[in-house]
Amino acid sequence: MTTGDDGQEEGIDRQFVVALSRGLDILRCFGPNETMLGNQEIAARTGLPKPTISRLTHTLTKLGYLVAIERHSKYQLGAAVLSLGYSALAGMDIREVARPLMQDLADYSNMAVSLGSHDGASMIYIESCRGKGALTIRLSVGSRIPVATSAMGRAYLAALPEGKRMAILDEVRRRHPDEWPRIQDGMDRAILDYAKRGFTISMGEWQSDVHAVGTVVSQPSTGGVIGLNCGGAAFLLPRERLEEDLGPRLVLLARKIEAAQGQHAARVTS
Repeated sequence: MTTGDDGQEEGIDRQFVVALSRGLDILRCFGPNETMLGNQEIAARTGLPKPTISRLTHTLTKLGYLVAIERHSKYQLGAAVLSLGYSALAGMDIREVARPLMQDLADYSNMAVSLGSHDGASMIYIESCRGKGALTIRLSVGSRIPVATSAMGRAYLAALPEGKRMAILDEVRRRHPDEWPRIQDGMDRAILDYAKRGFTISMGEWQSDVHAVGTVVSQPSTGGVIGLNCGGAAFLLPRERLEEDLGPRLVLLARKIEAAQGQHAARVTS
């Protein structure tokens, strides 16, 4: 396989610009707990050669998507990324209609209830509501959770057509070969759970002290789905509570959000 001057890998998809894809992969390396990264750290996360990383981080810095922190020889996300992120969130009407409905379940359960959108091997939180409990999960908008071991991510994958689901899981397997048998086993159970009950469960498989249920909200405007979860401290969420109480309530919440979206769209277009 050869790569053209524009960074295009010949023989795969002539419309796909590899250099752009690699630049976006660099931006995805940054998260709430990793606000500053150096070229070596980025190279380790992306699997790209360090000279390639150096050229891309230089370009992203010139464009304002990264800011160089020279005293640490590292980078952090720049204002241009924030502008894109805020614009994307502002365009998501689902957040406006879902928030009060999500807060009702958060108050009832005393747990966290969140919406998440898929990105690579992760789900990114786009909205989150918390109960008043001191042990509520403290993840906020922009936080990432793994797509294949979290309840939200598993529900998202289970709701996809098999071809799309397998493409994502192939990437997970490539990134985590040693953990793949365990991940695959959990995913197989999740697909069966989703088909039977409409929700999935993760009991300590993302983080050992976190239990959660997940489902999806359909998006008629795009034909896709968005993940929805409810979770918290493991010792407060035994399997029985997840299966008999919070799981069914989460599915009902998803249907309420879908109905509210339809009503909102009708008002906007009338």
